[in-house]
Amino acid sequence: MVAMRVLVYESNLMWSVRLSRALQALGHEAKVLTSSEAQADADVAIVNLAETGYDVGGLVVALGLLGVPTLGHAGHKEKNLHELGRKAGCTALATNGEIAHHLAAMLERALVARVAPAQ
Repeated sequence: MVAMRVLVYESNLMWSVRLSRALQALGHEAKVLTSSEAQADADVAIVNLAETGYDVGGLVVALGLLGVPTLGHAGHKEKNLHELGRKAGCTALATNGEIAHHLAAMLERALVARVAPAQ
């Protein structure tokens, strides 16, 4: 996989550090954001669907309008958050466990699904 610029929308310090390090280990550039400011200067965005400090659905929509594919994630039991991501237009959805253990595959899924948003 080619090196990518990845926006990480994550306010949880432990998750943001873990994701940032994992992305760097895969050869990607990670930019951690704790606000809902949609930015176009990325190849893909990882969005924590459980964020409560801003409108996550609005962020996913805004990223989509900028052409940035989004990988939304939430806990495996948080079906309502996965549905929120699906309705907002995440190009791929994952559980927190999938993000933690299969990050490269999840990023690939988001890029491949860019043409056909998550079902």
